[in-house]
Amino acid sequence: MSNDNVIGFESRDISPDVVTELVRTGARRILAQALQLEVEEFLAQYDGQYAGNGLRAVVRSGSQPVRDIQTGIGPVSVRIPKVRSNTGEPVSFRSALIPPYVRKTATVEAFVPWLYLKGVSSGEMADTLKVLLGSKAQGFSASSVSRLAQQWNEEMRRWQTRDITGKIVYVWADGVYCGLRAEDAKLCALVLIGVDECGRKHLLAIEDGVRESTESWKGMLLDLKSRGMDAPKLAVGDGAMGFWSALDQVYPETRDQRCWVHKTANVLNRLPKMLHGQAKKALHQIWMADTREAAHEAFDRFVETYQDKYPKVVECLIGDREELLAFYDFPAPHWQSLRTTNPIESTFATIRHRTKRSKGCLSRTTMLGMMYRLGMCAEKKWRRLRGFRQLGKVIEGVKFKNGVELNYNDTDQVAA
Repeated sequence: MSNDNVIGFESRDISPDVVTELVRTGARRILAQALQLEVEEFLAQYDGQYAGNGLRAVVRSGSQPVRDIQTGIGPVSVRIPKVRSNTGEPVSFRSALIPPYVRKTATVEAFVPWLYLKGVSSGEMADTLKVLLGSKAQGFSASSVSRLAQQWNEEMRRWQTRDITGKIVYVWADGVYCGLRAEDAKLCALVLIGVDECGRKHLLAIEDGVRESTESWKGMLLDLKSRGMDAPKLAVGDGAMGFWSALDQVYPETRDQRCWVHKTANVLNRLPKMLHGQAKKALHQIWMADTREAAHEAFDRFVETYQDKYPKVVECLIGDREELLAFYDFPAPHWQSLRTTNPIESTFATIRHRTKRSKGCLSRTTMLGMMYRLGMCAEKKWRRLRGFRQLGKVIEGVKFKNGVELNYNDTDQVAA
């Protein structure tokens, strides 16, 4: 068997730096090919056009100086092609892949707020990124990181005034708390995520709140309404928030759904630890029941089991009985998403668990900017709502019972 295509190495212990450099070399080649295709497409629009001296109107004219782009695998060198006009009219080629002055990819910019929230101060950011991206990482001094944070704050301010006209079917609401060493009070960020009629999830709002007060939530909802947001069909959130009073005032037609994760935690906090496993299993039988009727039966069993010895536990649960089971009136494929505020919990888990050992002293404005940036990065990865094709029926007011669409006869019976 021929070994002509086998490349031998002097040692089996290959340096990780060699492997990384091979990857970077491949990246440079791919970028060069992509840029070549871009400039060829640009020049194609001038095919058949000539200057007075018979030369082509626009031609390739070398490249710009080499510059490094910071990527997830470290710095990658690129040369942007240049073009020249022979007609005397100004013309320039701008790459959509690598716009002018870009020095960092979106992945790297998304990494900076994550490091911030892990407790890496702006002064240590450059050293941290050099370890992660290579010793040639540039452009991440303390001052440049601060400027980047300011840029995110400006982006967030524009985002907070954008038009959001359209159908938002469901929303998830929660308050995200995080400590700020520079201030006595914790920051409470009010977060609202919604899903549109096509099943796409959107980060709707992030605002500085006051202990999740009704006034703070009302201000947020009124602002969203003024920018075009219609009344959602269902809102999901923790029962302890001022959000519900605000929702009743701004969108009284929106139905309430309490989060089962929050409710389970509230119930278990009122029980001895030795009973947590048993109680959690009993609660699970309620919200995982196939029908509302079966859920009520499991609910009654829980009440009967704990009401004598732990009346506060039962009181905590029974007060939100109807709101905990509202999801049964919506399509069954949506239940998994409607029973909890997981879209918010999973997105901002990093912020909730931010270490108290952080050496940085972020201001409230900077922290909100970090949350905004992380939210924007997360939004790009959110999947469509399962069963999104049934959202149109929810908007039209089609009735569902135990997750199944009712026909006309069923609807008449329910009305009767």
